[in-house]
Amino acid sequence: MVSKDMLHYGTVRSCIRELFEYGKQRSSVVGKENVYDFSLGNPSVPAPEEVNQTIRNIIDELPSTAIHGYTSGPGSNETRTAIINNLNKRFGTDYKFTDLYLTAGAAAALTAVFRALTIDDKTEFIAFAPFFTEYSCFATTAGAKLTVIPADIPAFQINFDLLEKSINGNTQGVIVNSPNNPSGVIYTEDTIRKLAALLKKKSAEVGHPIFIISDEPYRELVYEGTVSFIPHYYPNTIICYSYSKSLSLPGERIGYALVPGCVEDHDDVYNAVAGAGRILGYVCAPSLMQHVIARCADVKPDLKPYIKNRELIYNGLTEIGYNCAKPSGAFYLFVEAPNGDAKSFSDMAKQLDLLIVPGNDFGCSSYVRISYCVDYDMIKRSLPVFKKLMEKIKG
Repeated sequence: MVSKDMLHYGTVRSCIRELFEYGKQRSSVVGKENVYDFSLGNPSVPAPEEVNQTIRNIIDELPSTAIHGYTSGPGSNETRTAIINNLNKRFGTDYKFTDLYLTAGAAAALTAVFRALTIDDKTEFIAFAPFFTEYSCFATTAGAKLTVIPADIPAFQINFDLLEKSINGNTQGVIVNSPNNPSGVIYTEDTIRKLAALLKKKSAEVGHPIFIISDEPYRELVYEGTVSFIPHYYPNTIICYSYSKSLSLPGERIGYALVPGCVEDHDDVYNAVAGAGRILGYVCAPSLMQHVIARCADVKPDLKPYIKNRELIYNGLTEIGYNCAKPSGAFYLFVEAPNGDAKSFSDMAKQLDLLIVPGNDFGCSSYVRISYCVDYDMIKRSLPVFKKLMEKIKG
């Protein structure tokens, strides 16, 4: 006998992965150039040369045992100090390296934070649609419940009336993802201010802090406007970060959970995150990548290819007649299904070897996600197919 929940997660892939695997299969049949795969958020921009050269230098300079050996559970002091220095310089903070817990990417940070904040089986976390599909399994496998606030269409900000009604004494945290996956939209400063004010009020009412869990893998991928640094507005914020997108290192798995010193009961919260990492088997973040980040904490991504792709796909689709939420960050485009049904629209696109992800699992059943972190020429080749699809829907 095995856990039915774990069996489900192990055998039923996400809709994103299903499309990705289908794309690989179709490529072997019709040729890769004839499959237009917009399914996976896998960075198409190479890792910065500083990162690649740093890896070479580390291998040349350090003994194997230093490169590949254990670090302390929270990560090496050198790496945590480099990251904290970068944050303090950029955001005017005075954080300490002991506020950081290094993880194998943002997913590991999120699962540790959910587990740390789950009091009992009545614990609730709140997400705003559209939201990253894995929040659901991260929260529920921690033993908590995920409450989803319906999308604020077409602005994709936050419906505060519904949020206020949803908060109760069991609410431990609210998840913020900006720039957002799947919409690419950035929460405005006004939205963050309103959220902070509401959570301060509701925390006082329920008698305990309601945390903001800020999921920030796309923080550096911003094309218009700015991303609010949430701890400046709301002290009880825990940040989950990844270098997967900013440095194009998704397969290397390196990130962190930041518990700022201003968080209420800071030491208990931080130690609970570390304890969750321990029981989840996160012995330490990958040692080689810790060495890399220690030397590359200040390296910035090259945004030009993403901007070029965004302009082509957004302008191309809107000219055809699609309604899209214009993304200010990340590398996703959220498109309204012309027939109002994301699943059937995605299936129709699939018949043309055009792979776009239905928004049902993101909490929006009338939108589809397009990942434009792909080859520019593929986007150009796909536009006539998008046009053919629109004509087919119009009949």
